[in-house]
Amino acid sequence: MKIAHVTATFPPYLGGTGNVCFHNALLMVQRGHPVTVFTVQRGQAPQAEEMSGIKVVRLDPFIKFGNSAVLPQLAWRLRNFDVIHLHYPFFGGEFSALAAWLTKAMLVITYQQDVIFQGKARYAEKILRKTVSRWTLRSARYCLYTSDDYAQASFSRQLLQGSRTHVTVLPNGVDASHFSPGEPPAELLKMYKPDPHDRVALLVANLDRAHYFKGVPVFLEAMARLPQNCKAVTVGEGGLRPTYQEIARSLGIESRVFFPGEVSHPYLADYYRLADVSVLPSVTMGEAFGLVLLESLACGTPVIASSLPGVRSVVADGVDGYLASPGSVDELAARLEHVLHMPAAERISMGASGRRKVEAQYAWERIGDQLEEIYRGVLG
Repeated sequence: MKIAHVTATFPPYLGGTGNVCFHNALLMVQRGHPVTVFTVQRGQAPQAEEMSGIKVVRLDPFIKFGNSAVLPQLAWRLRNFDVIHLHYPFFGGEFSALAAWLTKAMLVITYQQDVIFQGKARYAEKILRKTVSRWTLRSARYCLYTSDDYAQASFSRQLLQGSRTHVTVLPNGVDASHFSPGEPPAELLKMYKPDPHDRVALLVANLDRAHYFKGVPVFLEAMARLPQNCKAVTVGEGGLRPTYQEIARSLGIESRVFFPGEVSHPYLADYYRLADVSVLPSVTMGEAFGLVLLESLACGTPVIASSLPGVRSVVADGVDGYLASPGSVDELAARLEHVLHMPAAERISMGASGRRKVEAQYAWERIGDQLEEIYRGVLG
């Protein structure tokens, strides 16, 4: 099979959608299928390169807004592929559906999350949703959701009613060999846990405006209610970072809240190993799954997450983590205090349960078998 992936973001940009696309593509390359990824040109990244056997083509946008971009050249660059796999929403990437229609290629869409804009932009999104997005989704042979829970809750299901598009579930995965239990480096312990009684809550997120829904202010307010030995580490970079740092200062917790910035993939596992708990306090359905939850559980670190559709399907409440109502500072603070002050053996047991679940359900190798079967079914 000759496969094309189309995504708004892709490594080296750090983000869930690009990470999923990379691993989906890599899994097919490892199975002997030629794969090309088409994405948006960003910064100084080369316009064409090979990455782990994947051909990567970065296209100059006609118009760019946020992480999305209008790429009309997709209509002719996507010729001669058997399968076109669009990671959606990608406003401007809908030319993938046009290319599939023109070339009779099979279109597969991974629907990552609902887009929930703020301000006047939400009106434009509603118009696009009922026109271009509707046509794009209904053009697909398969629409893949990361969980049945999110598939049932997403407003995109209304757009698919009465169409011939097959709906199925393909969860996101994690590299369980890289993200694995272990001891954190001594330098991280010295920096963030100099006292044996210190406890660390970790949040990993993009801190740009496109990811405003990550709930960082909720996390900071919850941390302000905890004792001085409870530290917060927020890994990530973006335009909202100074705003979050100012919130920490206004809450009087700047001395125990750390913003180390962007941490590259090879070193990220060490931060999960450092943490006593990882937190995903997202506040809208812009969060559909939470790859960071899988990464944390794979490292044997329990999690606390918002009880949002899709996200709540990743966490076994009370077994490998806890759920809290989205936006509730009271609930998040209570869950944090409980986990950070529980006996170490109990916390380790929760993390071990999460590790077993990841190995059984979310290792990328298992996801690759499912994805290849979907492609073969589409072509068959």
